[in-house]
Amino acid sequence: MPKELIMTLQPNEEHGDYLKVAHVPDVYSTYWNNGILDNFALFTKEDKSSSLPSPDGIVTLLITKLGDFLLERGKELETVKNEAEYVSDELAFMKTFLRLADAMEESDSALKLLVKKVRDVAYDTEDALDEFRLCLANDNGYGIFSCFRKICRSVKDARARRRISSKIQVIKSRVISITESHRRYCNKNNIMVHGSSSDSTTRIESQRDHEEADLVGIENPKKQLIERLLGTKSGREVVSVVGMGGLGKSTLVKRVYDDPDVKKHYKFRAWITVSQSYETGDLLKHMIQQLFQVLRKPDPHGVEAMDYDKLMTIINKFLQQRKYLIVLDDVWHINAWDAFKSALPNNNHGSRVLLTTRNNDIASICCMEFPDNVYSLNPLSPEESYTLFCKKIFQKSCCPRHLKKVAEKILGRCEGLPLAIVAISGVLATKDKNRIDEWEMVHRSLGAELEDNNKLRTILSLSYNDLPYYLKSCLLYFSIFPRGHPIERTRLARLWIAEGFVIEKEGATIEEVAGGYLNELLKRSLVQVEGSTSDGRVKTCRIHDVLLESIILKARDQEFVAVAKEKCTILPEKARRLSIHNAGQHIQYIIHIFSRLRSLLMFWGVDSLSGYPKINLSYGGLRLLNVLDLQGAPLKEFPNEVVNLFLLKYLSLRYTKVDAIPNSIGNLQNLETLDLKHSRVIELPVGILKLQKLLNLLVYFYQREQHDDHNYTKYGFKAPARIGCLQSVEKLCFIEATQGIRLLMELGKLNQLRRLGIVKLRKKDGKALCYSIENLGNLHALSVTSIEENEIIDMQSLSSPPPLLQRLYLTGRQEKLPKWISSLHFLVKLVLKWTRLQDDPLVSIQHLPNLVHLEFVQVYDGERLHFKRGGFQRLRILGLNKLNRLKSITVQKGGIPCLQKLIILGCRLLRRVPFGIQHLPELKVLDFVDMPDDFIKRLRPDGGGGGGGDYLKIRNIPEVYCTHQINGNWEAYSVGIKIVNTCEYSVVTVLVHNFVVLVVYGSCFFVIYFATNCCKPGMDEENLCGETGNETLSLTSLTTSQQEQKRCSSDHLYFFRGQVQCY
Repeated sequence: MPKELIMTLQPNEEHGDYLKVAHVPDVYSTYWNNGILDNFALFTKEDKSSSLPSPDGIVTLLITKLGDFLLERGKELETVKNEAEYVSDELAFMKTFLRLADAMEESDSALKLLVKKVRDVAYDTEDALDEFRLCLANDNGYGIFSCFRKICRSVKDARARRRISSKIQVIKSRVISITESHRRYCNKNNIMVHGSSSDSTTRIESQRDHEEADLVGIENPKKQLIERLLGTKSGREVVSVVGMGGLGKSTLVKRVYDDPDVKKHYKFRAWITVSQSYETGDLLKHMIQQLFQVLRKPDPHGVEAMDYDKLMTIINKFLQQRKYLIVLDDVWHINAWDAFKSALPNNNHGSRVLLTTRNNDIASICCMEFPDNVYSLNPLSPEESYTLFCKKIFQKSCCPRHLKKVAEKILGRCEGLPLAIVAISGVLATKDKNRIDEWEMVHRSLGAELEDNNKLRTILSLSYNDLPYYLKSCLLYFSIFPRGHPIERTRLARLWIAEGFVIEKEGATIEEVAGGYLNELLKRSLVQVEGSTSDGRVKTCRIHDVLLESIILKARDQEFVAVAKEKCTILPEKARRLSIHNAGQHIQYIIHIFSRLRSLLMFWGVDSLSGYPKINLSYGGLRLLNVLDLQGAPLKEFPNEVVNLFLLKYLSLRYTKVDAIPNSIGNLQNLETLDLKHSRVIELPVGILKLQKLLNLLVYFYQREQHDDHNYTKYGFKAPARIGCLQSVEKLCFIEATQGIRLLMELGKLNQLRRLGIVKLRKKDGKALCYSIENLGNLHALSVTSIEENEIIDMQSLSSPPPLLQRLYLTGRQEKLPKWISSLHFLVKLVLKWTRLQDDPLVSIQHLPNLVHLEFVQVYDGERLHFKRGGFQRLRILGLNKLNRLKSITVQKGGIPCLQKLIILGCRLLRRVPFGIQHLPELKVLDFVDMPDDFIKRLRPDGGGGGGGDYLKIRNIPEVYCTHQINGNWEAYSVGIKIVNTCEYSVVTVLVHNFVVLVVYGSCFFVIYFATNCCKPGMDEENLCGETGNETLSLTSLTTSQQEQKRCSSDHLYFFRGQVQCY
């Protein structure tokens, strides 16, 4: 058939015939070309079930760009239009071939070379187009020199046309040569390109759908490790978990780390991911952040600029008198342990260091004093492997009978490695469960023999090859980030968009489509959720170290990215992306190696911030940049060279000291994301209004409130008066409202807004803001903050709130709670602050059907809060902060039944835990901060000495914490008694947990409570005794070490008796 007809069947053809044949499962084209019969799958079920009709990432992007270019510049380029169209057509026919080729190229060197040629010509074509666009970029000059500029521009245009014509001619010749090579290869190998029936989808799923299935066979290892951590020895001990990559060491240790009993036992904990390449200063700083966060204290002043010795001193001093648990995950070198060892004091408080490594020698050396503390993790048994396999693919069902035999053969290749089983399950989950031939094909792809050192890599390569093209580039992008670096979902999505990986989809924003891509990688178990928001959205993600190694090799082989580190190695000069990790003085030299960069990202560690060179971005090799991410860079001024990067789509100066943006920022007319969060910028110039493609404008920072370590104030920026010109913007945070009604009315023109933040709002401007908000029908998140704490924000006149609003933050005085809040049926998070209502605010919001997170900060001036039966049916997190007149909280049975976490902070008149707290079956965490002494005393087992305490009401809650000030310093500890399985003991045992000693004899026990700060002089400890059935147990029978452990606590003793509880 004619080529013109074939092209009309392409899904991306605007006026084609695709929709007429879309119901046909598979459509093929067979035609003669120069005497050779070619057969191609135009599209298959895979194509139509995907949000992307043509999933060849590089070539699809190029074809789209080439088409747009010809439409835009066709009249100016009549001489090269035919050649450009030929290149586009030939590349379109290569797309289908590349889908198969990418999966086969690893085992076929000729095919690998052919694929490389296609990629190279695609890149060169893109360069030619973008250089032409750059050359013709209008400088938007005005005034006396405009005529001269037009004359110069006409000369420049002529030169540019000749240059692009010449380059397209050369590219056409290369495409002809590659096309002939491609056809000869297909004919020689008898290749017919067919699609897979994999069902790929980008549907938006909640984070809970991607939570990792419970690891099979983990309970016994977990129990053994917990026993080693909760032992009675007082000295600091190291426990090593050793095993090959992919066995699940980190997952096991994370389960141990998050176990409620471990969290009770060790209030001061930190998790440090070391990895193969690490920056000691960064890791020490991260440890300080985690430890100080326990006390809800800010990090020490100037910690960012501290050297190694000062950081070590801070950690050592902090931990000197505390019991702690530190996890060092993924240790590759003994030097890493040596670097941390002196910071972790051996303080005889029963502290532990838990370490994971693949190296047996490292495990043994670290545990030299404790040889029994080396725990070797073994592969799963065949039964455990099969159980995990079925959980991942069939959820609660068993493997169908017709697939069982091939499933067993596939599992045999995995050899008990959990990561391999999860990865291969992700591939099989996309296959048709009624077609055994697809499962057999996966098995054959694994090969007959897998050597030990390659078996996991082979399985991971299969997972990669099974991905649609648009996801392959997204997965390779993880190789850009340093190991252990937290990867924010929003940052990752915006980078993908700027790189051109994400294609728009009708009915969704492009960032929502990018979120769908991430969800699919999560569903395939290639990416893991590291942190999530309270309403279930992915906040940060990570990729398993073993998979990361495989991806880094793939990215290096494809010259996808060059990663430059402090110790420079040979870098691929043709790479399109450059990621610099702590390269210090080498930065400028590294940048000059590359001539056609599209993305430049820099990652800075503590060690690299001192003595940094000035970053010069004027080098010509950066002229085609799409992405410039300088987050955390040691910059004090805006790099002026940036305004000449006409093609730039993503610019991040987050966490820099830049304090001003030049008006020439308006030159960046392709910019989509401007991220100035936590910089020092407080005003934007009028030039920002020229950025008509801008999607994300983020300019704000948080500052801790004076005399309050637990609350923060938001600060935003002064915006130009005509901010409503930015018609494409979707996220705008945070605008200062001090410019009055005119500016607020402008916001109503931004009808694409999904997220809006307003600060410094005055009462008189509230109605204008409400009027604008009524026009923002796509708004998902709204934050409004008054100009000062006592200023009223008038939000009552909002009659038609955005129907899709999911997150609402209102900070400021309100005479009454706006009635429209109760109509927000999609609301999942509500934060109210400074409101000071007289009426119970719970009445009007208790029936919000999707609310999962509720926070009150100085919201209510009443004395009682009443959670009624049937209210807040989905609420999981509740925070009550500084309700200064609150005296009682009541929870009726059937009220807030799903509550998992309750935080009560600074409610100084509250004397008892909430009445009815025992009616909350899902409550896992109860956290009290800055509460009165009488309240804290009632939580003790003795009820504060006066009886009738609250201990019995909270004893079944897994985690109960108290944080309060002692002598001006914040201290935190867990409340409750740690009871262990002691039925096997036949001798007296003493177990210490915070302020509680458990004395066990036979099957009975004494609980001896050491009250703090209430010693009784002259008390004779050795004569204190208590009853256990018919026997009398004296403390004189304890061993010497047990007596020493007992005496390290306070002297005031309380006795309780009960039966040993097993679990």
